[in-house]
Amino acid sequence: MTTMIPKGRLLIIGGKEDKGEDHSETEKKNNNFSPEEILKLLAESKDDRIEVITTASSEPEDMRETYSKVFNKIGYTNFDFLDICDEHVHSDFHLKRVEAARTVFFTGGDQSRICGSLNQSVLTDLLKKKYQEEDGFTIAGTSAGAMCMPKIVIVEAVNGEAMLEHDIELDTGLGFIDNCIVDTHFIHRARFGRLAHAVILHQECWGIGLGEDTALMIEEGCKATCRGSGMAWIINARHIGQTNTHTVKKGAPIYAENLKIHILTDTCKLDFNSDTFQGAGTGA
Repeated sequence: MTTMIPKGRLLIIGGKEDKGEDHSETEKKNNNFSPEEILKLLAESKDDRIEVITTASSEPEDMRETYSKVFNKIGYTNFDFLDICDEHVHSDFHLKRVEAARTVFFTGGDQSRICGSLNQSVLTDLLKKKYQEEDGFTIAGTSAGAMCMPKIVIVEAVNGEAMLEHDIELDTGLGFIDNCIVDTHFIHRARFGRLAHAVILHQECWGIGLGEDTALMIEEGCKATCRGSGMAWIINARHIGQTNTHTVKKGAPIYAENLKIHILTDTCKLDFNSDTFQGAGTGA
């Protein structure tokens, strides 16, 4: 069976993307740092319609204020906000807003709020259809808004000194991409263990661990380009050797042999279908 190549783009952001606020000395010393670089990728034209979905946040008005300020600074002229809850997912008003959008951007907060409200909804089906069929349509998400985008989402996990059986809770995500699991704030919150745990349990999936102010732009469903000032860690568990995942007793640590890791920085590329890596500045 031939797999349809999506015409749209996914922009998966690791959280705390630069919004033009005061910059630390570390940022100033980083040659890959550029103010508002990630958010400038949301739309190809400043006049493109952007719908910002704040469902993940318990404080949607704060999100509205924050992103309105930075979007105006960037020069976006055509954006608005949707705080969608369960009773809204089938409403014509919300569906028409999403239908007219060139970009739909999920803010951070709690990924369970997004998945609980939007999973298997008409609105999510519409987003999938636009992503598959509409050239240049962009689905973007930051922090929790990025984590909910794949088929499998990390809901909760313990960051301990070992990966213990039952230390991680996974659930069904929105399913815009089905061959990866995303974790965000990856470096700052020391989340390597929990993402590795997730992909050891689901070896068909790539693990995408995104640092803050860092993103992956995924085009054609498989071609990823890293953008931003930090790192994207990509974990491949498809060829692991020994592991006790299926026999481990409750409370015992999990081990695994032969995990493969890529580290991407700004403009590095990775093809998820062929596992082909291209370093920054090494070609077209």
